Amino acid sequence: MSSARGGQPTLEEVATRAGVGRGTVSRVINGSPQVSERTRARVMRAVSDLGYVPNMAARALVTRRTGAIALVISEPEERIFGEPFFAGVVRGITTVVGESSRQLVLALVQNREQAERLDSYLTPQHVDGVLVLSAHDSDTLPGRIQGRGLPIVLCGRPTSEQALSWVDVDNVGGARAAAAHLLAEGRRNVALIAGPQDMIAGRDRLEGYQQALRDAGVGVDDSLVETGDFTEASGAAAMRALLARRPDVDAVFASSDLMALGAIRVLREAGRSVPGDVAVVGFDDGPVAAVAEPALTTVHQPMEQLGREMATMLLSRINGAGEPGPSHVVLDTHLVTRASA
Repeated sequence: MSSARGGQPTLEEVATRAGVGRGTVSRVINGSPQVSERTRARVMRAVSDLGYVPNMAARALVTRRTGAIALVISEPEERIFGEPFFAGVVRGITTVVGESSRQLVLALVQNREQAERLDSYLTPQHVDGVLVLSAHDSDTLPGRIQGRGLPIVLCGRPTSEQALSWVDVDNVGGARAAAAHLLAEGRRNVALIAGPQDMIAGRDRLEGYQQALRDAGVGVDDSLVETGDFTEASGAAAMRALLARRPDVDAVFASSDLMALGAIRVLREAGRSVPGDVAVVGFDDGPVAAVAEPALTTVHQPMEQLGREMATMLLSRINGAGEPGPSHVVLDTHLVTRASA
């Protein structure tokens, strides 16, 4: 529906239609938290009925906001588009960002040149805030973004001492539960296929595994630990190395579902049955876990909720709501028992 004057609907016409003041319409469109849900719904219904489109250039001048949020992922494309973890987190992020009427800008960083171009782009003139997924120890971008005054939220605890906001899952507790389950099943040579040790998730899952061994009075044996990069191929390579070094292995906790599937494939090639000869537990509980053969026992992490919490936290910081200091959220994990262990 167009304006009664034949042009584009105006803010005043939306206000009249919704039965509210012009300022209230402006607050709703600009994402202000200082509006009741009932009023917000009435305004958005009027916006939809009239076909009102905000003047984004004028809005940016008034609010000093761009309406854009950047999602930075420093991983190869095949991982980003091929692994359930990234798909789940991004789904959660897009749901919340979409509801806020903001634009999500996906920035993939795979080499130094891309990192330098992105560094010059991530400024208050281009985006209102930044979400960072899959940060490694060597990443210096979060600190530089924060130094520019841009709100930023990380997926996972930061590896530095910087006062950054972040959302994480209980990686230590989840890994401890996985290894404890294998030990409770009577397995004694429990191996670990660890995640990258330049990432907090990789180190936390190693720590959880070690805690479970210590709690059970079992010594930590480095010969039972191999490191992968969360991919299926790395899980397969780690399993081959473990079998060559420790043919007596009778259980494996892999720090991702994909690494667990790679391990199961190698165990089959070696004539080992799962779970008869070797029990296997993964970490993620993505869609593939329930349909694997055998169905994969794994640690469930709430991937979509992780993305939603990240986006909600960032929007709150952009809108000036909540505490001024950094915010931290840790989401629960739990073991899902299936046929593989």
